[in-house]
Amino acid sequence: MGRYELQYPKNATNILNVYHGLTERPGNYELETIHKLVNTCPILHVSFTPPDSAFPVTLPMVGQMGSFARPSADLGDPLDLYLHGYVSSRIMNLARAAGPDGLPMCVAASHVDGLVLALSAFSHSYNYRSAVLFGHATLVEDNEEKVYAMELITDSVVPGRWKDTRLPPKNSELQSTSVLRVKIASGSAKIREGGAKDDKHDLEDEQVVGGIWTGVLPVHQTVGEPIPASHNKKDLPASISNFIKDSNALGKQHSVDVARK
Repeated sequence: MGRYELQYPKNATNILNVYHGLTERPGNYELETIHKLVNTCPILHVSFTPPDSAFPVTLPMVGQMGSFARPSADLGDPLDLYLHGYVSSRIMNLARAAGPDGLPMCVAASHVDGLVLALSAFSHSYNYRSAVLFGHATLVEDNEEKVYAMELITDSVVPGRWKDTRLPPKNSELQSTSVLRVKIASGSAKIREGGAKDDKHDLEDEQVVGGIWTGVLPVHQTVGEPIPASHNKKDLPASISNFIKDSNALGKQHSVDVARK
């Protein structure tokens, strides 16, 4: 019997509207899909509304989903989102003031996989993967959980990087850094793949079809050649060179694969 895919409940907050002819896929609410999109996104955009502000605030942050209670949990399981920042930053102060109820926030993750060039300017698009999470953030007070979160986040930059750094962390580092645990209430994902969805009348017009190039320009993030620090005295570890090679190859292949769907 196949594994049942857990989903976030659909509600007025996270449900996606599908417009005929505009959305290639309906919304996706599977935990595994959403969590993977978040965990592979280098920058998350975290939005919240300070009580003393007329406008919402959006911050670029680094974060990662995981479970301190169940470290072996996979991406298809219920997970928390961990974010880190300076101890006295506004977001940390607001979460502290919110108490056990937590600071309401929205977190967005986006990947661009291709530029979709169509016959009409109005049919141009992107191939993309995006996810949005809604939840409440509280401060992590337990040092063991804070270290767990920092290792999780550090290893999201380069796998295994935490163990290749100076350990253990200094008390001053732990004291100057705060970690937020976001309990997720709901979430959704939206994904676009394939080529241009050109207008039927344009496709039947030989002059239009014959005079305009249409297709997909694959897009993927590339990790460049390492540049050692001025004080570096160690050769590049195989773990980093392998990460660069594998990351670039996988990103390139994915962008090409989705363009051809």
